[in-house]
Amino acid sequence: MLADVRKIAGLAWPVLIGQLAIVAFGVIDTAMVGRYSALDLAALGLGASIYISVFIGLTGILTALQPIVAQLYGARRYGEIGEEVRQALWLALALAVLGFAILYFPGPLLRIARAPEALSDRTVAYLRILSFGLPASLAFRVYSSLTNAVGQPRLVMILQIGALLLKIPLNTWLIFGGLGIPALGGPGCAFASTAINWTLAIVGMRLLTKLDIFRPFAIFTRFCWPVWQRQIELLKLGIPMGLSYLIEVTSYTFMALFIARFGTTTLAGHQIAGNIGAVLYMTPLSIGIAASTLAAQALGARRYEAARTLSRHGIAMACTIACGYGIIVLALRPLIIAGYTPNPQVTATAMQLVLIVVCYHLFDALQVTTAFVLRAYKVVVVPTVIYAVALWGVGLGGGYLLGFDVGGAIPEWLTGARGFWAANAASLAIAGSGLLLYWRSVSARSVREAAIARTDTVV
Repeated sequence: MLADVRKIAGLAWPVLIGQLAIVAFGVIDTAMVGRYSALDLAALGLGASIYISVFIGLTGILTALQPIVAQLYGARRYGEIGEEVRQALWLALALAVLGFAILYFPGPLLRIARAPEALSDRTVAYLRILSFGLPASLAFRVYSSLTNAVGQPRLVMILQIGALLLKIPLNTWLIFGGLGIPALGGPGCAFASTAINWTLAIVGMRLLTKLDIFRPFAIFTRFCWPVWQRQIELLKLGIPMGLSYLIEVTSYTFMALFIARFGTTTLAGHQIAGNIGAVLYMTPLSIGIAASTLAAQALGARRYEAARTLSRHGIAMACTIACGYGIIVLALRPLIIAGYTPNPQVTATAMQLVLIVVCYHLFDALQVTTAFVLRAYKVVVVPTVIYAVALWGVGLGGGYLLGFDVGGAIPEWLTGARGFWAANAASLAIAGSGLLLYWRSVSARSVREAAIARTDTVV
């Protein structure tokens, strides 16, 4: 087990640092905008929820490239990897058009929140600026999926750390103004993010042409148009993956839209709790990516028992660390929240919600690592159904019943934003348990089928 843990950790720590750098974008945005105005902080929370839903849903489709390349890499079929990357870039272009339209015209989504006009206007401005950076974000996701699949996550980490170093001064300049630029508030951090996303994409594409690790794949040695059969294969895997991401994130997005009805203070407290949950989420996400990469490479090399063992150890590792994180957050809760806001009303709301985040995170760790190792097996449809039933049905539906006290029999301590967070935690527990049981079945079947195939070959 220790050998597997070291392998997983060796790939997971660069992913974790890179992901934390990206999550720090949101943390920095929240902290800086929170000191600009409560209105802009609420607009940031609302706009970020919508943007993340679109971004995660579309990049989730492109993440299909990772298990495909990892299995090809494990099987040493390097020539096919370049073609898969070229097709993924074409797919990214098509998805960028769709995402741009949603972000530039967010009116239908904002109407669900019933937001005041001032809040709605600031949110629209924020989203329209981000829409111009979406194509670059999707292109960079192709780069990061490829590098993770071939076991080179440090190449992503370095760029993400560099982006964070740019983000801080750009945010300060554009949010609060200076050097001839007026104070822009929330839209200022959107301008900063868009500029950085394009920088990341350009540098990432340049590295694909220069680094030796990518030369065997011959990615840009020739031009090709979309090949529909390969596009279909990407979409068959990518659409369920994108849907599972979308279900997971929209359960949070619609939670934010409904919580907006409780007022700006409650929404701001929810934004802080969500940011803390997002930071914690990066560790199991990184472990899931690492375990999935190693398991997919093992599957490509036809080492099915090794793939199962790596997957199991990755899941156990993530859940153990999640328990430790929960204890730390519980102990340091007042200090953590004080770093986000000086507002006593927002602090009081966030203190209640972060208590629920502690339990929420353990279940989140279980579901995300298990979902990722299932993707290594290219199994995506059943997990998507599990997500839909648990996160939309129990999480969002149950949250609505609790939060708005439908029926009038819900205890007061379980209403409002607390009800939505409690239902979401329960939904993640159900999703994680269902995914774990399904992974055990899938991985055991692959080992049995491999054993039967070896027996038939000998006979």
